[in-house]
Amino acid sequence: MPDRLTGLEVFAKVAGAGSLSAAGRAMGLSQTMVTKHLAALEARLGIKLFHRTTRQLSITEAGRSYLESCERILADVEAADAAVAAERVEPRGVLRLNVPLVFGIRQIAPRLVDFAQLHPRVTIDLGLNDRRVDLAEEGWDLAIRIGELRDSSLVARRLAPCRMVLCAAPSYLEARGTPRTAAELSAHNCLGYTLAHAGPDRWLMGERAELSIPISGNLRANNGDALLAAAIAGQGIIYQPTFIVADDLRAGKLVALSLDQPVHSRLAVYAIYLPDRHPPAKVRAFIDFVASQFAPEPPWDHGIV
Repeated sequence: MPDRLTGLEVFAKVAGAGSLSAAGRAMGLSQTMVTKHLAALEARLGIKLFHRTTRQLSITEAGRSYLESCERILADVEAADAAVAAERVEPRGVLRLNVPLVFGIRQIAPRLVDFAQLHPRVTIDLGLNDRRVDLAEEGWDLAIRIGELRDSSLVARRLAPCRMVLCAAPSYLEARGTPRTAAELSAHNCLGYTLAHAGPDRWLMGERAELSIPISGNLRANNGDALLAAAIAGQGIIYQPTFIVADDLRAGKLVALSLDQPVHSRLAVYAIYLPDRHPPAKVRAFIDFVASQFAPEPPWDHGIV
């Protein structure tokens, strides 16, 4: 069955050209196909759009009335197509961006002013939370995730490494001693992150996270900054990304610990979005911008071992 939109285009073209053959040539259709589209349109509407003779084609009164509505519809479709095409080429419109809370506040929000200057026609709708959002169901254009990706249905671009570090305040280490092995952590007050993949009672170590180290402590939290504040105050040891603890390591408020087992080294910061052969320019522009900000080395790792 001929599609309805093509039928409208054929009708408008025939009305403007005054002949079936001229309309067909303009649209790259045979006269037979033009006739089929018109016949299907008239059958669906239940009206005659043209008076036809062997020598003449003229539009009916009903056809003339319908033509006005048809031209408005086609103009709206053309405008919509143009708008979508423009979004593919020029960054514009609202970009709904979801980012983990602490990373968003520390590393993304301060950079949005520079992005806005580069792309003034893009409005950022920033969502900050640490749960795994459903991009399609919740309408997010783009999300930043930290860790190891497990959802292969999404398109991902690696933006930066995410280094983990064990650390504690000098006051805690003076009072409780400095652990030298992963096994010694069981004797220490370890502050657990409740949203960690392994849970708050285990720390994954080893280059491939092949070691699961049991820990315990008197504080758990679902926020890295809360654990950071407790560690700086001398409450215990934390195992956190460098983008959270780097400033305090440089300032000497925290001391990095080196054990007999390496920290998990396969974590990274990713930009993820839904599969699309031609993602909107606003999505591509933001990913390229953030990647440039974090290369060749993420700024939070400058000056720390």
